[in-house]
Amino acid sequence: MKSTAHHDDKFAKMTFASVYPHYVTKVEKKGRSKEELHQVIKWLTGYNDDQLQEHLNQAVTFEQFFKFSTMNPNAKLIKGVICGYRVEEIENLLTQQVRYLDKLVDELAKGRKIEKILRSD
Repeated sequence: MKSTAHHDDKFAKMTFASVYPHYVTKVEKKGRSKEELHQVIKWLTGYNDDQLQEHLNQAVTFEQFFKFSTMNPNAKLIKGVICGYRVEEIENLLTQQVRYLDKLVDELAKGRKIEKILRSD
């Protein structure tokens, strides 16, 4: 996906804490738990519970959130369309990372098994 600088900048400045409640609502409406959401986020980013909570408390931007993460090497296995864009074709790294997270949250909300969401080779 060829995105605009404005589009990429929007993700860079958006705070993780501002989007997080929407993730929780989305998964809980579909019968999934906040703990499962955290499991997915931690798998993608390498953060532990304390680090995740600290990022929420500090209201870090997505740019900061992903800058200090240790992305799971299997994140590259995340494929598919989110918000009309094929995640594996997104050229801007940060935008792709945010969309990876969005895709995982969607899969969780749609009832996909955790084992499938947490991809392995």
